[in-house]
Amino acid sequence: MTVQPDEDLQAVVDGEIRLLQPQVRRAPADVDALLDPEFSEFGASGRRWSRSEILTSLASEEREAAAAAHDLRATWIAEGVVLVTYVSDDGERRCNRSSIWRRTPAGWRVYFHQGTPVSG
Repeated sequence: MTVQPDEDLQAVVDGEIRLLQPQVRRAPADVDALLDPEFSEFGASGRRWSRSEILTSLASEEREAAAAAHDLRATWIAEGVVLVTYVSDDGERRCNRSSIWRRTPAGWRVYFHQGTPVSG
């Protein structure tokens, strides 16, 4: 079955939103299913995170509510590669966020993520 481009974009957006949910973030198997094997992140803290570090860190998060995502956009940047951009707001800080998702044999997975705090 060939997946239509709009369905692909929706699948990526759904994955991004899932990664904001506290119950997903605290479940390593759920996060593992959404992260590319080569995942890395430049966090809003300025720290570079590896896949294993993110899995460990998210499993111990105590946040009860999901961060809100505003101005979320998904755009094709190459065959099988989608860029997602949005502004997150967790009640304490706002960040510009971007994620690169790529299609894998296991489905859509986030390959890279970056968070940059918004001043003001």
